Amino acid sequence: MATAHSHIELTQNADTVWAFIGGFGSLPDWLPYIPHSELSEGGRVRRLANPEGAAIVERLMAFDEAARTYSYAILEAPFPVSHYRSTLRVVPAAHGNGSRVEWFGEFTPEGVTDEDATALFRGIYDDGLKALAGELKKRTP
Repeated sequence: MATAHSHIELTQNADTVWAFIGGFGSLPDWLPYIPHSELSEGGRVRRLANPEGAAIVERLMAFDEAARTYSYAILEAPFPVSHYRSTLRVVPAAHGNGSRVEWFGEFTPEGVTDEDATALFRGIYDDGLKALAGELKKRTP
């Protein structure tokens, strides 16, 4: 198993950030790589489309509103991995009123090295969290 992890410190409080990203169908609101999300199975499966139109299908595995976290598994995607499971979590900042968003995953590389698969997902997480910060900055004073 390989892993990737990213995090970002934000000035907005954890409740504000979670209200924006905590919905399983909310990725298009803040992740430019995902322009469309369609929920099914009572909100437990999301079908995403990347800018090229390739399908990414993910299943919600765990959701904890109070802890501001959810985990999901990829069922179908154009990524060179299997057994992918990821978690998105928002926690209060250690100091001050801000928050920390953590996005991490584990997976089995298929046809690529552990390092290449890790770099792919670390890039997705890093870029996604930077985009999140930009969207939140636009929306909050």
